[in-house]
Amino acid sequence: MDQSYNVAVGERLRSIRKQKGFSLQEVEERSAQEFKASVVGAYERGERSLSLPRMQRLSQFYGVPVDQLLPAPDRSPGTSHIAWNSGGMTIDLNALEAADGAAADIVDRFVGAIQLMRQDFNGKVLTIRGSDLALLGRIIGDDVDVDEVLGPLAHTV
Repeated sequence: MDQSYNVAVGERLRSIRKQKGFSLQEVEERSAQEFKASVVGAYERGERSLSLPRMQRLSQFYGVPVDQLLPAPDRSPGTSHIAWNSGGMTIDLNALEAADGAAADIVDRFVGAIQLMRQDFNGKVLTIRGSDLALLGRIIGDDVDVDEVLGPLAHTV
């Protein structure tokens, strides 16, 4: 396999691990030694290739879709976020996970889609633009107040 591809995969792995706030040692500890720090480090440096079963398990461990562990063809090495001008709301993802109801389910899927597009898996908060809020309002429906749904989950930026 092309070594530069292994390096690009390693950059994605490192980016996701850091977004999760884990050190290599914490990955080993939290995975009950399933993923040794030295091996994950070798993956991140591009020195070792991941098998598909290991890639799947690592994606489950990090809680991200497996395709997010792979470099996108149009993504430059070292970049993991699309720059954008914020304004909108910051959503508490832990509060969203605990919320229930049909509107909360829609918001959860919407936020998940935004996370995938941005490759943002820090798992704590997500800031969405005002235009995203307008789209979310259309998705939820005219009979539901988006501010009422997001009120306990978000704050304005």
